[in-house]
Amino acid sequence: MNGDFRFARLALPVGSVWLYMALCMVGPLAIADNDGVFEKEDFRTVEWTELMPEADLDALMNPPDYLSEIEDGAEEDMLKSPIRGAGDPAGDRYQQALTSTEVRPEFDGQLIRIPGFVVPLDFDERQRVTRFFLVPFFGACIHVPPPPPNQIIYAESAEGFDQASLYDAFWLSGRMSTAMTENDMAVSAYAMKVMAVEVYRE
Repeated sequence: MNGDFRFARLALPVGSVWLYMALCMVGPLAIADNDGVFEKEDFRTVEWTELMPEADLDALMNPPDYLSEIEDGAEEDMLKSPIRGAGDPAGDRYQQALTSTEVRPEFDGQLIRIPGFVVPLDFDERQRVTRFFLVPFFGACIHVPPPPPNQIIYAESAEGFDQASLYDAFWLSGRMSTAMTENDMAVSAYAMKVMAVEVYRE
């Protein structure tokens, strides 16, 4: 993959993608769950940047000067995954934000609706996705280093859903929790009990 997906290079462009995706809406939504029946209005539409504490977001939106001196493709340009070892980022607020597990506690227990790309972890007997990571941009966790853990949501869908392509984006509606999940692919600082999955359409 080329440098377009390296998070260090995406602080500003990725922000605009998140904002664009989160502002797009689709049709009516009614969800039956063990807790009752919910309408679309019961789910707060969330932008990915809202999941970050203000200090982390500020650090990523204001990258240090040394990043502009790194050549594309150089060893220094290849960020490492948080679970594969990111070195010691002490003293570098930007590097700390890239691997931050800090969350916004007010999201714990909230009903939210958020768009993103699915990185499947498990399937049912019909080959429907049942466990997965939801990430803000295509390519995250697959061929390139993942975004910060507070920009990854671990999700479980009891019903499962079809994913024709990794390029497909989805709207997820469900109940959020501030629970950390770690596996060989990534670390997530949020989790979601999925109540509805919709194909994302522009």
